[in-house]
Amino acid sequence: MFKFWLLCTLAVASRADIAEEDDVLVLKKSNFDEALLAHPNLLVEFYAPWCGHCKALAPEYAKAAGLLKAEGSEIRLGKVDATEESELAQEYGVRGYPTIKFFKGGEKESPKEYSAGRQADDIVNWLKKRTGPAVATLTEVTAAESLIADNEVAVIGFFKDAESADAKALEKAAEAMDDVPFAMTSSDEIYSKFEVSKDGVILFKKFDEGRNTFDGELTKEKLLAFVKANQLPLVIEFTEQTAPKIFGGDIKSHILMFLPKAASDFQDKMDHFKKAAEGFKGQILFIFIDSDIDDNQRILEFFGLKKEDCPAIRLITLEDEMTKYKPESSDITAASIIEFCTQFVEGKLKAHLMSQDIPEDWDKTPVKVLVGKNFEEVAFNPTKNVFVEFYAPWCGHCKQLAPIWEQLGEKYKDSSDIIVAKMDSTANEIEEVKVHSFPTLKFFPAGEGREVIDYNGERTLEGFTKFLESGGKDGGAPAGDDDIDTDDLEDVDDSDGEDGGDDDGHDEL
Repeated sequence: MFKFWLLCTLAVASRADIAEEDDVLVLKKSNFDEALLAHPNLLVEFYAPWCGHCKALAPEYAKAAGLLKAEGSEIRLGKVDATEESELAQEYGVRGYPTIKFFKGGEKESPKEYSAGRQADDIVNWLKKRTGPAVATLTEVTAAESLIADNEVAVIGFFKDAESADAKALEKAAEAMDDVPFAMTSSDEIYSKFEVSKDGVILFKKFDEGRNTFDGELTKEKLLAFVKANQLPLVIEFTEQTAPKIFGGDIKSHILMFLPKAASDFQDKMDHFKKAAEGFKGQILFIFIDSDIDDNQRILEFFGLKKEDCPAIRLITLEDEMTKYKPESSDITAASIIEFCTQFVEGKLKAHLMSQDIPEDWDKTPVKVLVGKNFEEVAFNPTKNVFVEFYAPWCGHCKQLAPIWEQLGEKYKDSSDIIVAKMDSTANEIEEVKVHSFPTLKFFPAGEGREVIDYNGERTLEGFTKFLESGGKDGGAPAGDDDIDTDDLEDVDDSDGEDGGDDDGHDEL
């Protein structure tokens, strides 16, 4: 009996040794098993101190931890410095930051990847869905009021018969959504409080109309479509926290308004933008980007914009291939935006491809300089074998490659049929090549076939030389997908200190 008491005492003491920062458990290899024993339902963030996304997440993550702790929930949040605890990070396959995994029931094997947004409410709702019923039962008006008050968005089903087909459809929809809380009630008092006269589903939200009532045949699929169309504001600001909702949603057509928040006519333009958004709910996501924020400059660059070009409107599709569109008019009015979006929906817009002007000395150096306007003429010249580096000026891996690429250009500068070239893909776009990571290296062999070959060999002068001398066979492969998807917004460990990168020597777009 004494031994048992001693073991329990030691276990409690051991658990008490797990330090906390802002209600978040500080986890290490040495206390990880103890943490899972003490807190079987544990969300763990693997982070890097230098990671910008991790820094942006930190206050919301801590807020979520505090909310759950204050409720007396058994769910806890922890964090692991993956740069210090590399063995633990490797065990759970951490390659990017932040990586967030949920350990349920104290099980160490196969934790579930966190898949919702990065605001405190998103985190709490996701965790509650994973550990409790998909649909909460409301019997008191105060409970319904609290649900609505505590969440940005909440869905309540009003059903007198909890076993009805409509109620079951609500349950199935709730099970399929992680980031929105669902509840159900049959209480006359709650019906009366929210002026509901018949069975149905209402989405309550803290923005725009305040509430949306589902209309039509109630099925899981139609209810999910209804919630997804109404759970975001008509206009959503792009931030670190909202990015997962923007890119992770079902709506892949996005119109962006670049505008400084400090502009004197900000509210006027925002009103026009929001007015236009009303007619495209569920079709196009309307996004506002503050062009004065430093962290947004790369997004401006991606669209070929500078601060002085703003305000500006652009539209992009994020399907299999990204396509950008630019309105003919620079006016930002509800009418002009509606016309632009209508033309897009009807398939009447032509893609907008950026290009710099052709430099006067583009062919005077060993490495030829390509832009959108001269790419076709040079790369698809049937008498030339053209090897092109698609780069970004800020890319660390591109900077590392630069001296080797210059050596390659020098080696073949007098060749009659080989051209070594480069193109700044942040300022130039071409229909034939979609660049998703940097640097991207592609070979355009001579001939009439317009063939494109990806280079996948060593990034050395010797490797490039073998590739060219073999006609693109040694180190080449048919053009296919690039290594990093542009939807991947995570920071990844990059030995050269630049923002982002991957183990294959690519920086993300």
